[in-house]
This record gives sequence, structure tokens and C-alpha cells, in this order.
Amino acid sequence: MRLLLGSSLVLLSLCPRIPAAQTTAASASFDQSVTAVLKQNCVFCHNGKVASGNLNLEGFHAPASVGTQREAWEKIATKVRSGEMPPKSAPPLADEKRQDFLRTLMDAFETADKSRPPDPGRILARRLNRAEYANTVRDILGVRFKAGEEFPADDSVLGFDNIGEVLTVSPLLMDKYVHAAETIASLAVGGDPLPKPLFTEYKPEKVRRIDVGGTEITDYVDYAAEYVFRVWVRGHLGPQGAPVPMNIVVDGKVVKTVEVPTKENETTTVARDAQRSNHEVRLFLPAGEHTFRAELIGDDFRKPIPPPPARRNGFLPPPSGVFPEKFDLQGPFAAKDGTASRSKLLTCDPATGSDCIRRIVTPIARRAYRRPVTAAETDKLMAVAQLASTKGFTPAQCVQFAIQAILVSPQFLFRIEQDPKGRFAPVSDLELASRLSYFLWSSAPDDELLTLAEQKRLRKPGVLEQQVTRLLADKRSRALSENFAGQWLETRSLAGVKPDALKFPTWSPALQEDMQTETALFFDHILRENRPIAEFITADYAFLNGRLAQHYGIVGITGSDFRKVQVDPAQRGGILTQGSILTLTSYPIRTSPVLRGKYILDVVLGAPPPAPPPDVPGLNESKVGTAASLREALARHRSDAICASCHSRMDPLGFGLENYDATGRWRVKDGETPIQAGGTLPNGVEFSTPAELKALLLKDLPDFNRNLTEKMLTYALGRGLESYDRPVVRDIVRKVEASGGQMQAVVREIVQSLPFQARRGQQNQPVKVASTR
Repeated sequence: MRLLLGSSLVLLSLCPRIPAAQTTAASASFDQSVTAVLKQNCVFCHNGKVASGNLNLEGFHAPASVGTQREAWEKIATKVRSGEMPPKSAPPLADEKRQDFLRTLMDAFETADKSRPPDPGRILARRLNRAEYANTVRDILGVRFKAGEEFPADDSVLGFDNIGEVLTVSPLLMDKYVHAAETIASLAVGGDPLPKPLFTEYKPEKVRRIDVGGTEITDYVDYAAEYVFRVWVRGHLGPQGAPVPMNIVVDGKVVKTVEVPTKENETTTVARDAQRSNHEVRLFLPAGEHTFRAELIGDDFRKPIPPPPARRNGFLPPPSGVFPEKFDLQGPFAAKDGTASRSKLLTCDPATGSDCIRRIVTPIARRAYRRPVTAAETDKLMAVAQLASTKGFTPAQCVQFAIQAILVSPQFLFRIEQDPKGRFAPVSDLELASRLSYFLWSSAPDDELLTLAEQKRLRKPGVLEQQVTRLLADKRSRALSENFAGQWLETRSLAGVKPDALKFPTWSPALQEDMQTETALFFDHILRENRPIAEFITADYAFLNGRLAQHYGIVGITGSDFRKVQVDPAQRGGILTQGSILTLTSYPIRTSPVLRGKYILDVVLGAPPPAPPPDVPGLNESKVGTAASLREALARHRSDAICASCHSRMDPLGFGLENYDATGRWRVKDGETPIQAGGTLPNGVEFSTPAELKALLLKDLPDFNRNLTEKMLTYALGRGLESYDRPVVRDIVRKVEASGGQMQAVVREIVQSLPFQARRGQQNQPVKVASTR
């Protein structure tokens, strides 16, 4: 008994102690600021007899209920903060009392969180999703593999397609992995015999006009080989007949500069039609997608090329100037300077023997497995290459077979972390490197990051911080815009939206792509330039090209290239005024204040309304026509008390965006009815313009910060957040706000957080992770 009592005393001494006076003071404050409000404003609807919303508050009067009824308390805090509760039918709650209620409740949350041990959670082994697979293959082998077209869509949960619990492997997918490995290895090494060269012509109507006096096309080549690219130039008018210089550009790099001959105007149409010259360049191209451009040099030619004219009597009409008219591409041809030049992977000639093949295969396996490769693993890959050699394959093809084996290995296809020897532990440096690179790049660690991890230097003071800075500055961090922002803001779904062609004749697939690009560039700018998070709502700039600017009614912007443009904040600026978001939240024939209001609550503020009850009738669409009748229909819909609980906040927010039609164009009328872009929120605050709505949302910036943190942490971890993650989220938000509220601070604090740096085993036990700052 003495021994047992002694052990109990030791355990009690390890538990955090809260002074009795402090506990009493906290309890008194809770009674005065929280319990009093419940009794005066809430229990009329939420009691044992009338449990409105299935909520009975009779057991919520003590501070201890914050720990036992946490989920309910979180919802209560959200509704009180938004002004939805107490409802208009209940006694009003003064703003001072509301703020005191929320402040005391937040303190109670923090006290409850401190009483439970920290928990980093557990991340399941998971396969690479399509984006991660494609990016990893691109960065390791230099092959741009279209995984989105070759593999079935990844399952999505919690809004993201990188959540481990749903990233399973079916027999069909495994079969596609085997086929893809063969294709990718062949494209990377180029050891297979090349097919007969083909001729591809890109006629004038197939090329894109650009605003630097040129044209371009984008196409995909299947083989790493040499190709002949030819530019056809048409026209007569040059400065006094002098030759015009022209750059031939491939993938953004000038590969050749040529002189285009010109001469004075001819008198006959036939002669003018015959005035053409062609200019070619032979170059090596890796397998994958490439952009070919021809652009005239000189201020006289830096203007958009006119569309190709229609032929008259079999001939083209006289040209108005010199311009590249069409392209053609021939190939593939065997590279003239040998196998080694066809790929950076071949650091030596495989024909020299197995030692060379080992030197080629080992670093590829290291990058693919995201760790050092054991001698036994390399021997197995060499055995594959040697077996291919005995079957009569060339040395280069033997390398391909070894790479195929790498690409179907579980070590490549899955991100696998080892369980700690104890119950808790920080993840290894190598595992941390993979977590970091797949978070920011959706790809494997590069040589620098992998080397630091191998040397166990990643957690040295300042090193991890430096690597975050480096990875964010790299163009591969665009993956955050494409994969995280595209799913968080739901713009990935825009391709499935088809506005009515009769009501919106200017809509096109090209315009839809421009809208997605605008949002991606906007997010990328805020991230890379480390802009304040508030600019997601309040920015006075946008990223536009000529087509999108014309759609928005903004003058002075021409050409296909996107650029940062200052806009009128009364009409544009921030994600809520972007065409991608406005089109997503509309129906094909009209706007939807309900969808737009729900989007603001869910995506922006992280407070989604509940799903409508199954027995509640939907909106009577037959009575919806003009904006006025839409308001009336929604007003009648809100007259139902059950509907009003959600629509009283959704609808006013959505009506605040009614100045934008179903494709995001600005308007002041819907038909003949003037737009009324305003409303009254449940807390009684009124607004009348989109700019005033954004100003109100700015007051909810803490909710936006919390929601952004929760979404990004979910994406970074590849798992859903649990109750034990709440203190981490709150700590990240607090540190971000204290540092100035800039975007990169969210990324850095997530990387430094306990869930990102540590791993729980099978049992729940606290763990401490040393700071790596």
C-alpha cells in the first residue's frame, strides 16, 4: 500500500498544477460571462423540453463542459461570433457582452487544451497521387508524363486528393503503373529504336497570336530525339525593304536568330501570295510537351499578329506586314552525337559495361526512393539489367529495364514512414525532407535537400528555415497554387461548369482556362511575394490577359500573356471578384446567391452551413427570373423557420455579389431590373456594395486565417485534423498574426509544427520535438 501510494504521489507531481485561486477566478469569470448569457439568451430554445437544433444547454453551465462538450461549444462560438445566435426572437445580446462571452470561451478552450498531452497524430503510408507521380517523374527523369490522362482520378476526401486513407491501389491502377513505367523509361533513356520520322504541319488557323509580333504553338513529342522545326514567314513590308531579324524560341529559350528577307510591294496578288520564306533549326528535344515560338525583333513589329485572312479566288489577299504564318515539325531523328547526349541521366556510355550501368541506376534509385539505396537493392536492379542483356537487348535498353523496376517498386510508388521504436518520436530527417518537398512541390526532394537529410543536418538551427525559403523561391512551388489552392478554392472544378451558350455567348474553354490561370497566378503571387493574407479579400490588383480583361470590361490590356494589373477596388480585387469563383458559384443560366453565400461561409470563413433537412422543399425555380424575383423567392424561402437558420446568413452574403453575372462580368442591371447588391447580416450590420461586403469580411480575418491554416495543415499532412490538432492550429494562427499576417508565415509555422515534424506509433503518448529554427 505504501509503495502504491508513493507511486500515486509521483504521478500527481508530474501533472500540471493550477493554483486554486486561479481556478476559482476562472470559474467565476465563466459564470459571469458565459453561463449568464446562456441563461438569459439561450435556454429558452435549448433546454430539456425544447432542444432546438438537438442542443440542450442545461449541462453546459460549468467550465468543465468545455472539455466534455467541445464540439458543441465550438459550434456555439461560431454562431455567436457570426451573430446568428441568439436569433431575433430571443432577447438581444449586446456587443460588449458578446465579445466578453467569446473572449472568456476562448480562454476556456485554451485551458482545456493545455490539460491534454500533445499528440502529433499518425500519417498512413500512402501512394503518390497523379500530380505527385507526374512531378516526381519529371524531376527525376526529365519526362513530362501526363498522369492525369493515363491514370484514373484519385479519390478526394476533406477537399483534397492527397489524403492517405483513400489513396489505395487497385489491380487496374497497378497494371497502368507497369505500362507507364515501360513508357517513361523508354522516353527517358531513348534506347528503343526510333520510329520513321513524321511530318506535322501547323497551319495558320492552328497557331496562337502573341503580342510581341509573333506566333506560337504547343505540342507533345513522344521521343527524346532530334527534330527539325521550320517557320514559314509571309509578307513584304519591311523598313525600306531591309531584312527583318526574327528569333526562333523553344521552351522560352532563343535557339536561333535569322534574317527574314523582305522587298517592296508587288502589284499582283499572285506575286504577293508567293512571297514566303522559311527558316529552320534542328535541335534535340526531350520527350514531353514543348512550346515553339517565332517572334520578330524590333519595336515596329511588337504588336499582335492579325488573324489569317480568308483566301480570295484561291489566293491569300495582300499582306499588311511581315509575320510568321505557320510552322512544321519533322522527326524523330537519331541524335548525331551519340547516346550520352540524349539524356542527362546517361552520365556514361552503357555500352562500356555494367559498372557504367550501376553508376547510372544508383542515383536514379536514390532520388526515386527518397533515401540512400542499399547495395542489395542496387544488386537487384543490376540483375534486371543483366537479364535483359542475356535476352539480346542493347545496353541502353538494359538501363531502361532497370528504371522500369524502380518505377514499379513500392519504395517509389508509396511514401512510407517507419513507426518509432518508442510510442512517439520525431520523423527521421529523410522522412522530414519528403514531407517538406511533397508539401511545397508535390514532388520528391532534390539533391540538395536529400543530401542535407542524409547528413542529418536538416534539423540543425536555421537549416530547415533556409530550405523552406529555397523551395518556395523555386518555380516548382507553383504546385501549391495548382494542387492546394486549386482544391481549397475549388477552381479545379471549373472545367465541369458549362454556362448556357445562348445567355453567355462569350463563354469559351479558352476563357475558362484564363479564369483558372488568373486565380493560380493570384495565389502564387501572394505566396511567392509573401503578401499579407488579407489581400485574398482586399487586393486592388488582378492578373489578366487581353481576353479576360475584355470579359471584365477592363480596357488597355491586349495579348495572351498574363500580367499584374491595378483594378478598381469597387469592382475587382481579391478572390471573390474573380471569374473562376463567380462562375463556380452560379447556375448555367443565372447567378445563385445561395451558392455564393455558402461558398463564402465554407471556403472563406470555414463555417459551412449544415446540409438542408431532407423534408424541406427547395427553391421554386419556376418563379425565378430577374434579380428582384430572385430576392422575393429567397425571401419566401427564408420565411420557413427551419430554412431561415441557414439562409439568414448565406443569402445576404451571396446577394453582395449580385453585380457579377454567372460568368463574372460586372453588371448594374439584370434584364431591366437594377441590381441590389446588399443585405443585412444576422447581427444587424448592413451593406450595399461588393466593396462594403469585402470590408465586412475583413473584420472576420481571424476566421479566414484559421480556415486557411486548417486547410493547408490538412493538405501538408495528408490526413484530416483531429481534436488534438486544435492547439496546434490556434498556436499557428497566433504566431502568424504576431509576425504580421503574411502568407509565408503560415507555411513556415506548419513546417515547424509538432504534427509535421513528429509521428505517433500505435499508442497515444506525448512527444517533444526540439525547435529547428
